[in-house]
Amino acid sequence: MFSKNMAIIVGLMILITLSIIFLSISSRPAHPAQGQSRFAIAVVAPFQKAISATVRFFQDVWDRYFFLVFTAEENAQLLKEAQQTRFLRHQYEEVLQSNQRLRRLLDLKAKTTMPSIAAQVVGKDPSPWFQSMLVDKGLKEGVAVGFPVVNPEGVVGLVVEAAAHYAKVVLITDPNSAVDAIVQRNRARGIVKGGPSGFCVLHFVLRKHDLKIGDTVVASGMDGVFPKGMPIGQISKIVKQEAGIFQDVAVMPYVNFEGLEEVLIVPVQGLEKKP
Repeated sequence: MFSKNMAIIVGLMILITLSIIFLSISSRPAHPAQGQSRFAIAVVAPFQKAISATVRFFQDVWDRYFFLVFTAEENAQLLKEAQQTRFLRHQYEEVLQSNQRLRRLLDLKAKTTMPSIAAQVVGKDPSPWFQSMLVDKGLKEGVAVGFPVVNPEGVVGLVVEAAAHYAKVVLITDPNSAVDAIVQRNRARGIVKGGPSGFCVLHFVLRKHDLKIGDTVVASGMDGVFPKGMPIGQISKIVKQEAGIFQDVAVMPYVNFEGLEEVLIVPVQGLEKKP
């Protein structure tokens, strides 16, 4: 039993053969047997018409196939170029943002009276109970335990451990941290420690001090560690209890700890560097 494709091929061969016969008959000189010629035309013409239609059909299919193939290849090339363009745009944006951050870091370094060490954040503690990070500078680069860490936005934290080329920094949002601070507007003094949900708390502020939402809190410099006047954050909430001599003050840090990538480590005189 012939397959469908074989039947089509055989049919086309028959049509082509009949067409050739018709052309052969029609090319002969005219003779009196006009009836036979008309009969041949009547018989062969439908077949020739079918052949022409079939040839045109396959020609259209062939042309459309190549058109679709070319279009698909062109679309694939355009898609590849679009992906490369997006990648390059993302890379450019990343380099641009990195340059902006480094420029601000260099400006801060130039304003710092003491020599400082630029470092990159290479890891963060995922624990919600202990806020810390790792930087790529350590003892070999002059980093020691007790050195403060800052960035252009303000106070970041304190070095608590140091290895040869890495150091661990406790952030000011950690409950174990402590920064001697003052409110910039009225010089009210307190201690900034880590609080809940990324906030800090300004402890031991006397009730007599008139604080306002939005007041800036800066490092006082009296602890001999953090540079005086370095921004910490702004007051976001004030609660005065009915009893007691202190008021509860919440502080929103200026530093975006989630997006922190580069920092400055500021050496402190008098701190011994561990070998």
